[in-house]
Amino acid sequence: MNPADKQKLKAWIAAALWLGLIAGESTNLGSAENTSKILFPLLHFLLGLDFVRFEVWHFYIRKTGHFFGYFMLSWLLFRAWKATLPFPGVRWSIQWARIAFFMTALVASLDEWHQTYLPSRTGRVEDIFLDSSAAIVAQLVIFLWFYFKGDAPRDQVSEARAAD
Repeated sequence: MNPADKQKLKAWIAAALWLGLIAGESTNLGSAENTSKILFPLLHFLLGLDFVRFEVWHFYIRKTGHFFGYFMLSWLLFRAWKATLPFPGVRWSIQWARIAFFMTALVASLDEWHQTYLPSRTGRVEDIFLDSSAAIVAQLVIFLWFYFKGDAPRDQVSEARAAD
């Protein structure tokens, strides 16, 4: 296996493992009831939170988890597609960003749809928007990273068409 294939395999394994984590959290084990059994005693011990205040914190912790989880999925999918569809000399491409975003949004939609079939979970359109927002933010961060690093992102397809 050549180095490019190894890089591609590592990138896809990381994305697949993260996707597996999201799928696991989408089960009854990731329900608010179950996460509160872990978080409430911890936050009560550390911060002295009463249950009423904990419910507010719990909501924001769970939504932050959504955002972080789908941000990371989008980031990992970008890496995987970059390794799979390399463009020589190009560090960022709108194609990789677009595919990563739409795949992440699809996973978010399927995740919420799946949760509508579980008694302890609810599928919410608002969560799809939150997760998709995280995917967009991840792609923006990647773009800005390369831009400010001095590797100005460019869209090689647009450049190729302009050269024709």
